[in-house]
Amino acid sequence: MIVLDHVIKRYGEHVAVNDVTLNVKAGEIFGFLGPNGAGKTSTIKMMMGLMKPTSGTISIGGHDIRKDPVAAKKVTGYIPDRPILYEKLTAWEYMKFIAGLYDIDKKDLEERGEKFLGIFSLKEWKHELIENFSHGMKQRLNLSAVFMRNPRVLILDEPLIGLDPRGARLIKEILHASRRNGMCIFMSTHILEIAEQMCDRLAIINKGNIISAGTAEEIRNQAHSSESDLEQVFLHLTGGEDVMNIVNELQG
Repeated sequence: MIVLDHVIKRYGEHVAVNDVTLNVKAGEIFGFLGPNGAGKTSTIKMMMGLMKPTSGTISIGGHDIRKDPVAAKKVTGYIPDRPILYEKLTAWEYMKFIAGLYDIDKKDLEERGEKFLGIFSLKEWKHELIENFSHGMKQRLNLSAVFMRNPRVLILDEPLIGLDPRGARLIKEILHASRRNGMCIFMSTHILEIAEQMCDRLAIINKGNIISAGTAEEIRNQAHSSESDLEQVFLHLTGGEDVMNIVNELQG
């Protein structure tokens, strides 16, 4: 469902993404991990057609994002880390706007739009201006609009940022249910515990390169690490052992 084939992104002399090849299947939650500046956001922006790769190809749902961007985006839902919404609209006006963009008929808007506003505890706020929403409420509205569309592919960049514990638990349950229904889910996160709990497979990117990929157990084996804690393995692979040295010094 998501295929990246030898994707490279350069900014002048700087290589942000270096020869990345990935294949994410339907019915799978795929975690994309890496330290700040590793190339995660650049990769996601290229997948969404917001940025052109320097070389290589990206296919979403069988559609080349450069050759047929409309078809690729039609089957894709995107949740950025910071929700981008039209704040002078009410929540329901925004849902109607999204329904119009994706040719969702009035019946499905009424049924699925109301359903997901209810699921994300926004029904009583449906006629409130978005500018009055908290960050978490805006994120929940974004999620409501995306799930209303029932996309085949879902790309999430730090989806739990700004959500309270109930909202975070809810999105985790919805993602698992969506995976069981065949959705392909690509999720970037800094929370390694969440990644290990939720994801079927993971890839770790560092300095633009995929340095490890597979299940959590396979990544441990690739790192030749005896650590059972994925955070320790991540730090080992990405050169973050200095963090643990500092912690040990403070404790000493």
